[in-house]
Amino acid sequence: MRKRIVVLAAVTAMMLPGLAAHAAVALPRLNIDASQTTVSGLSSGGFMANQLGYAYSSTFHGVGVFAGGPYMCAGHSNYTACMYNASISSQMLNTMQADINNWSSTAIDDKASVAQQKIYLFVGNSDTTVGPNPMNAVQTQYTANGVAVANLDYVKRASTAHTFPTDFDGTGNNNCNSASSPYISNCGYDGAKAALTRFYGPLNARNDTPAAANYIEFDQSAFTSNPGMAPTGWVYVPSACAGGATACRLHVALHGCLQNYATVGDKFLKNTGYTRWADTNRIVVLFPQTRVDNTQRPTSASGSLPNGNGCWDWIGWYGSNFAQRAGSQQVAIKAMVDQLASGSTGPGTLPAPTGVTLSAATSSSMTLAWAAVSGASGYNVYRNGSKATASPVAATTFTDTGLAPGTSYSWTVAALDDSGLEGSPSTPISGSTTGGTATTCFTSSNYAHVSAGRAHVVMWLAYANGSNQYMGLWNIFFSTTLKHTGPGYYVVGSCP
Repeated sequence: MRKRIVVLAAVTAMMLPGLAAHAAVALPRLNIDASQTTVSGLSSGGFMANQLGYAYSSTFHGVGVFAGGPYMCAGHSNYTACMYNASISSQMLNTMQADINNWSSTAIDDKASVAQQKIYLFVGNSDTTVGPNPMNAVQTQYTANGVAVANLDYVKRASTAHTFPTDFDGTGNNNCNSASSPYISNCGYDGAKAALTRFYGPLNARNDTPAAANYIEFDQSAFTSNPGMAPTGWVYVPSACAGGATACRLHVALHGCLQNYATVGDKFLKNTGYTRWADTNRIVVLFPQTRVDNTQRPTSASGSLPNGNGCWDWIGWYGSNFAQRAGSQQVAIKAMVDQLASGSTGPGTLPAPTGVTLSAATSSSMTLAWAAVSGASGYNVYRNGSKATASPVAATTFTDTGLAPGTSYSWTVAALDDSGLEGSPSTPISGSTTGGTATTCFTSSNYAHVSAGRAHVVMWLAYANGSNQYMGLWNIFFSTTLKHTGPGYYVVGSCP
């Protein structure tokens, strides 16, 4: 991640070292213990891991940030104010916290789940690309949201630049005190082990030669058309997890800018050490992939920029909801997680329901339908991994209510036998509630908006409730049009 956005030429997989090029396959469905799903990442991947951890806090039970920054920092400030060892002020953190508070249980999962997460933080003291100051703010933000000291490790490593730390030499890696490609270094410190140990406890000895056949290139385009994401991604499946007989854990490892497969080949997959520990500890590792996007795009607070380094979206290239559940890259990664976990089986023997469809979407509800399963006494419906039905559904349809407008959700259905035992879950299906079409607009002074509860004040400046978009000075002379798009949620704009 650098201040200057550079243009990189794509290199075909046939020309890259390491893993052999071959046709991508469907992402497998495995037996995953959903209570042990975690995520970590470096640089822009660290920002994205943090975003996923807040947006989907009920899914990700552990979050690792290697040289990243606090949630929604670039949603309000130019991205340069969130890296280059910039100091993150209390006022900036308060503005970010307002997002977390306002979006809790609507645009993101209930923030109460953040307090239950296990957190691992790492930064080099010589890191001038992101640096200790933004990472200090990450720690402050987690503490403010209830993460206990016992559940948070924060490591600051001397003589370490902007890089992923390991304790072994990988072909083509840079020096530990150098911020250069591929941003992976033998620093005498095993970052992957440290993060995975924080999440899962003591680990079995690693395998330094994971089988090449366990690296699977999958069709990532099945999950997204986002222009910043590559058509294929990678997943490492240990032999013990491939058959489905053993329940395994799932870790999502997110590369940084200039670290995708098209740029550095298999170095992030193989040289970081994730797969060495995964192989002997029943951990499936998902490696989603970005791609270079040289189109100039408006961002939340950094003007118009291309994504020329193939970074994860932490500044709003692909929509102002980039850090929410509905953010296009967030939705894609969550859908991959859901598919990997969809091979998990319950104690029952009934097969997974098929033919699941969505219909009749409103701003607060969605109707599901599915084909009947022979021998089923009822069905449970799950939304984003949590049960949406208070009691089993006898019919083969269900209307899920109480949803947030303009928000993406993922559902699965499982059949119950006569003993009430749940069988295999259906393939996850994703859809979004409506929102933004039947809206109400209010045009008045910023003072009137605040008085009416549509906006709030921070240091004499007005911000829209919900979106926290800047409106100008809080007085009777500045006028703004606010669009009401959901309960307590306003955006700056006009109605169609």
